[in-house]
Amino acid sequence: MKFKSLGTAATAAALFATALTGTVAAAGTAAAAPPKDCSKAIVNVKAKETVKVRTSPKTSATALGIWGKGERGGICNDGKAYKGGSYTACGKKSNMWYYGGDKVNGWVPKTCINW
Repeated sequence: MKFKSLGTAATAAALFATALTGTVAAAGTAAAAPPKDCSKAIVNVKAKETVKVRTSPKTSATALGIWGKGERGGICNDGKAYKGGSYTACGKKSNMWYYGGDKVNGWVPKTCINW
């Protein structure tokens, strides 16, 4: 009987946490969004074309600013690319995105960044 009450207590705690945060956490699962660690960045990276820097890795996301063609910026997370929404940009199709920018950090299409 003790195990049953512990299970009930764990369920209640999970429901309470969900109510506070609005999210459901599962033990041993990765975070929904990739880390935005800019302490490990590739710097002096140039944009092939002018691109919008977005709030999330999809073309419908809000633009935070632009990264101008030829402007130097940085790619966070040691230059790791992440899957996101599909796009055609800078002459190529892809669904891979970098997190970084020149003046403001956000999500940019991988196909438009030269490094």
